[in-house]
Amino acid sequence: MLSDNEVLSLKKLANESRINILKMVYNAQSGHIGGSFSAADIMTVLYHKCMKLCPKWKDDKNFENRDRFVLSKGHISPLLYSVLAQCGYLKSKDLMTFRKLGSTLQGHPFPYCPGVEVATGSLGQGLSIACGIALALKLDKNPSNVFVLLGDGEMQEGSVWEGLMNAAQNNLDNIVAIIDRNRLQIDGCTENIKGLDNLAEKLNAFNWNTIEIDGHDINEIYTSIETAKKSDKPTAIIANTIKGKGVSFMENNAGWHGKAPNSQDYELALKELEENFSG
Repeated sequence: MLSDNEVLSLKKLANESRINILKMVYNAQSGHIGGSFSAADIMTVLYHKCMKLCPKWKDDKNFENRDRFVLSKGHISPLLYSVLAQCGYLKSKDLMTFRKLGSTLQGHPFPYCPGVEVATGSLGQGLSIACGIALALKLDKNPSNVFVLLGDGEMQEGSVWEGLMNAAQNNLDNIVAIIDRNRLQIDGCTENIKGLDNLAEKLNAFNWNTIEIDGHDINEIYTSIETAKKSDKPTAIIANTIKGKGVSFMENNAGWHGKAPNSQDYELALKELEENFSG
């Protein structure tokens, strides 16, 4: 359990990331706000409290002992870049180069960006990549963990379920899959397109340890990840979230899946986010 001060600090960092995301997407006039906002609390806790990081990317004695992270839902790259900047892998000023020609901060993550393990964005592939990394770590007797963040719309891909079978078959207890369950994808509600419920029962049937949480509750996120790290089975955390979390007119609105705000929407959204911790 985290202290009240720790929780408040993490909430402020998550809100800072939402502000960064808004500015990045507005500046580029391209990008994905809705799913970035829904996963901001998850990624904040993961990077700032739960993952083993190395201070300098690829230039640190602890590099091989780092935990690995795969952003399977690669379109929420602005969130990843914001968190990487908070952790010191990127310079904050570089965030405004997002989606610009020649920038290392492209629309989907690529490994020439410090802190990025693998290229992602073709949905349905991240878990299988994570399985390969986790198996290699096992063979090397490396105790590090592999975390992978998936979207719930992405869970409709058959390759995800192959990855789930693979992880269970190989007893990859060093994998933690976090599912951003905001129930919306680009075409609308997940349950109207290709229903996933009851997702926890499905994952249990694939022999995964399954935990279901409020994906905006800092303590629940922290406790579930720390519990997953101790499991003797691969663990899936179903994080129930709100797409567009933090901005009232974006919340639970599929229209904000991949739309850049105009100047009026930008000012309104920025005002809401800045008022969250204004005193």
